[in-house]
Amino acid sequence: MRHGKKFNHLSRQTGHRKSMLANMACSLIEHKRINTTVAKAKALKQFVEPLITKSKEDTTHNRRIVFTYLRNKYGVTELFREVAAKVGDRPGGYTRIIKMGNRLGDNADMAMIELVDFNELYNGGKKEEKKSKSRRGGKAKKAESTPAPEATPAPEAKAPEAPETSSEETTDSAE
Repeated sequence: MRHGKKFNHLSRQTGHRKSMLANMACSLIEHKRINTTVAKAKALKQFVEPLITKSKEDTTHNRRIVFTYLRNKYGVTELFREVAAKVGDRPGGYTRIIKMGNRLGDNADMAMIELVDFNELYNGGKKEEKKSKSRRGGKAKKAESTPAPEATPAPEAKAPEAPETSSEETTDSAE
């Protein structure tokens, strides 16, 4: 029975678990993504998302609360400056867990946990989709404009003839 078991203890005592989660949270804030096991990533997500929510409102009280969890003043500074600025309008869901397969040594399920707003590939992909819609229309216009360049080579063929006649006219006028 799992009555009252609200979070994963990760087979560690309380002090070790809190220190490990604090260190992982600081690494996540500093590097914006880390690789770990799926169980630790899920525990870290529960640990760090309330701290990111607190960082949205930059008050001394919130900084002190976050510092009691992270125990790293550089991590707190980065959280309140850079991370809070990017996630200011997001109502929640600041992290993403991507499963990466099994570890070679002990076959543990591995995952990458990252801050959602700091991934340029996914965020940039949304902007490219909008541009691709306009590109589709541009391709149709190019298909219509393709016959027009085929019509233009014929006048270009006439254009070299015109200078030849003009050069003959020049020689005629010179005579």
